[in-house]
Amino acid sequence: MANRPASAGAHSAGPQQTQQTRQQARQAAPQAPPAPQAPQAPPALQAPQAPQPGSAAAPPPVHHQGFPRGRRAAPAKPVSLIVVWLPYLLVLAGTAVGLFVASQGSRSAGRGAAVVGASLLVAALARLALPPRYAGLLATRSKAQDVAGFAVLGAAVLAVAASLP
Repeated sequence: MANRPASAGAHSAGPQQTQQTRQQARQAAPQAPPAPQAPQAPPALQAPQAPQPGSAAAPPPVHHQGFPRGRRAAPAKPVSLIVVWLPYLLVLAGTAVGLFVASQGSRSAGRGAAVVGASLLVAALARLALPPRYAGLLATRSKAQDVAGFAVLGAAVLAVAASLP
């Protein structure tokens, strides 16, 4: 930065030089005649004026209470927590039953794995059929990703269950 001339940019001159340069540029510019002013509305009907830069009064904070406006027709009805949790709890219960059956011994491992695989396929169908607000915890990504994930895992577990005695 030491090799740059003093007029190389706004950051190279000090604040006083910059203000002096601006004042000189304003004085050197030709001044246009004032434009005719339109009639003004009474003070009660005028919009509040924004404070001038550098004035002490700051504008009030902006609160976006109604944002975004006009994008939704009506607020959604509240959904019961039981309805939201029901598909997830059914899949969880099916998986728990399948794990319990598989833990009863090596002869029932295939049946237990089949129950787990079937519950994952039920999760895929539930995610496919239900809208996102009713899918609850089954909805973690996009609908296509959730359905594909549950279906692939369910089919894989069913394939393992078919190979077990």
